[in-house]
Amino acid sequence: MSDYAPLSDQQLPSDLVAEMASLSSKAVPADFFILVEELKSRFGQSLDAVLLYGSCLRSHEVGEGVVDFYVVVDSYSNAYPERYLAYLNAWLPPNVFYLEVSSQENSLRAKYAVVSIADFERGTRQWFHPYLWARFAQPTRLLYVRDEIIRKRIHHALASAVVTFLKSSLPVLDSSVVDAEAIWINGLTQTYAAELRPERATRAQQLARINLDDYARLTAHAVPALVGKLKSLPNGHYQWLVDETSHRRSLWHWRLRRWQGKVLSVLRLTKAAFTFRDSISYAAWKIERHTGVRVEVTPMLRRHPVLWGFKVSWRLLRRGVMR
Repeated sequence: MSDYAPLSDQQLPSDLVAEMASLSSKAVPADFFILVEELKSRFGQSLDAVLLYGSCLRSHEVGEGVVDFYVVVDSYSNAYPERYLAYLNAWLPPNVFYLEVSSQENSLRAKYAVVSIADFERGTRQWFHPYLWARFAQPTRLLYVRDEIIRKRIHHALASAVVTFLKSSLPVLDSSVVDAEAIWINGLTQTYAAELRPERATRAQQLARINLDDYARLTAHAVPALVGKLKSLPNGHYQWLVDETSHRRSLWHWRLRRWQGKVLSVLRLTKAAFTFRDSISYAAWKIERHTGVRVEVTPMLRRHPVLWGFKVSWRLLRRGVMR
């Protein structure tokens, strides 16, 4: 199910592709590359690309946090010696793992999600749920790429994510004349609501304002791919041109995405209990970091992470800590 037909590479605006290429090539501190070298060692010849995203990218430092990477591989069968991990990754991408590297008496920590290049392209162009296209419409850094062919495919996938994000979120806007800030706050709000997330309700607004200059350029460059949906106006404003029928259909699609997202989030969290070392402690830390609510990690919770994880998630949902 989709709101539109995905664009081919030939239909993507060249300025949008160039802008995503420029954003993804900006410099980052050297500490990130220490972690990348470990990922290169782990995945060897199966590794196509490593992308950095998330809060550590926005803060420009590893610090005390956990770095977020996406590891793009040529195939799941080549990426894992364990067949069951390849099956799990193909069944419900991505698989998520933990990485810790010592450097000059400090520990650098990361979690990395593994996805094939084929799923990465499908996820940014065709998936109904926003899991991939919402993440990669936002600024990322391409820290490693196998060759120029893969680099081009990654850049086009990133540009496709922006178009998918805008085409999917624009029809639910209440106002017909908006600026880039309103467009991205709306889109990020919709996509955040489609997953179980511990962030506060104001998080989408904060993210939109942190990278507003980038989002303004991306919106302007994406307009040629949004003919019939978005029209440029003076002074950086836009008019969205979706009719009432499309508006109602899009609202229904986002309701479906929210239900789908809750199911997928629970399934991915369950899967992470078997792939992510000490996933329970990480989840508790993240909830407390984003909400201030402390979740006690009991011995019973550690022994039965799936069963007790469901119980804790239900309690947090009822309290409104997770949405």
